[in-house]
Amino acid sequence: MSSLALAARDTTTMLRRNLLHARRYPSLTLNLLLTPVMLLLLFVYIFGDVMSAGIGGAGADRSAYIAYIVPGILMMTIGSTVIGAAVSVSTDMAEGIIARFRTMAIYRGSVIIGHVVGSVLQILASLVVVGAVAAAIGFRSVDTTALEWLAAFGLVTLFALALTWIAVGMGMASPNAEAAANSAQPLILLPLISSAFIPAETMPGWFRPIAEYQPFTPVIETLRGLLLGTEIGHNGWLAVGWSLALAVLGYLWSKSLFRRDPAAR
Repeated sequence: MSSLALAARDTTTMLRRNLLHARRYPSLTLNLLLTPVMLLLLFVYIFGDVMSAGIGGAGADRSAYIAYIVPGILMMTIGSTVIGAAVSVSTDMAEGIIARFRTMAIYRGSVIIGHVVGSVLQILASLVVVGAVAAAIGFRSVDTTALEWLAAFGLVTLFALALTWIAVGMGMASPNAEAAANSAQPLILLPLISSAFIPAETMPGWFRPIAEYQPFTPVIETLRGLLLGTEIGHNGWLAVGWSLALAVLGYLWSKSLFRRDPAAR
């Protein structure tokens, strides 16, 4: 068997391990998934009329605000779900299972890749659940073509991959699962200070740069453009650039930490 085939076999084994672990302990994924769903329902049914009037500048239209908020909620779903990857990796490090894998005759990269691919699959499943809830309460895309749907899927997958690599690095750098969960909290907080809930141009002047110059806002605006037909402008390139940069950074960080002597951790 070739080295490539062995690497693929070991990676598939590690992926299956992580998926089985997620199935046996679904409470973590469920808790992380409930956050964006509850925020979606809260903002639509409690604040929807007021927020839509403020954004549209006319009468309240809750359906318009549903369309506006859903792309942001989808990005928040990614940010919250990847915390599970950080906790899972940190737990493996603390329990010594990764140190044991290092001594086995397996492709070493399969351990991390299994975590990453498993996390991305869980994120995509979570996005389907949140998207189904959004559709149930009235979200509809606007004349979206098959190519635009494909581009939207590619963007969310790329962004999910990028944040997962960052979360894996956070998990490896943390001494325990609690610390990993805390260190990954910015991945939930950043969407709250983006254009997820209100346009960035309506924010105070001193606060607006925080919303504009961060990774979530261009991804959200690009997703809105693809699904709702709004102007994308330079946000498309920024979204892809942020995603690629974070993916490379997270990969290099995780790889460096994985190769580090466990005794130095």
